[in-house]
Parts: sequence; C-alpha cells; structure tokens
Amino acid sequence: MSTLNQTTVEKRRFTRIPFEAAVTLTSPNGIWHAKLLDISLKGVLTSRPLNWIWQGGDYFLVEVHPPENPFTIRMETVVAHADQDKVGLRCTHIDIDSVSHLRRLVELNIGDDDTLGRELAALGAPIVD
Repeated sequence: MSTLNQTTVEKRRFTRIPFEAAVTLTSPNGIWHAKLLDISLKGVLTSRPLNWIWQGGDYFLVEVHPPENPFTIRMETVVAHADQDKVGLRCTHIDIDSVSHLRRLVELNIGDDDTLGRELAALGAPIVD
C-alpha cells in the first residue's frame, strides 16, 4: 500500500463495507443508476453513472437497493469526490429506518462491537431524524 493510501485509511473514521447493490442517484438535474462499490455509516462509493451531470457540491438523494431485500437505504448526500470510474458521496442526512438497516448491515460485516460503537458515536446526532 502506498504511503498516501495508508495515511488515508488511517484517517478514515468509518469502516467501508464492500457490498453489491443497485443504486439510484437523484438530483434536480435527473436520475441515474449505478452500482454500489462500498458503503459506510457516513456515505457510499458507487460506479460513475453514464451521462452523469454534476458540479462540485451538488446534492443527491441516494437510494441503495440491496439484492433480495425488501428495504431501501435512503440518504441525502453531497459529492465528496468523483473520477472517470467512481463517485464518492458523503451522507448529510439519513432517516431513522435507513440508518437502522445500514447499522445492521455494517454490524453484520464488521463483527466487532467496539468498532461499531465507536463509529456510531462518531456519527453524532445531526444527520439522523
């Protein structure tokens, strides 16, 4: 791992969970479909949708549709970074039902109650209804 990547990982406060799911990105400019690459309690990384229109600081409603599950995780996000292949979106707001589903997903994949507790505490109250 390069020094830059290692430093980034060390600074990361939220565990990224590799997870396959369909994602819908919605903004006033349109609706796009993408593939979820990973998810955390603080945001998502997706494939870059075809013909995606965005500008720095744009907000998107992200809907994650886990395969073979009846629930959808919805979060309001802002574009944190984007390149030719990927889009990182930081969660700015998430409803209580979605955070419950997301928490369970992270809990099942982290397998460490201490880490999960630290990440939930790091979230703080402002992004949850």
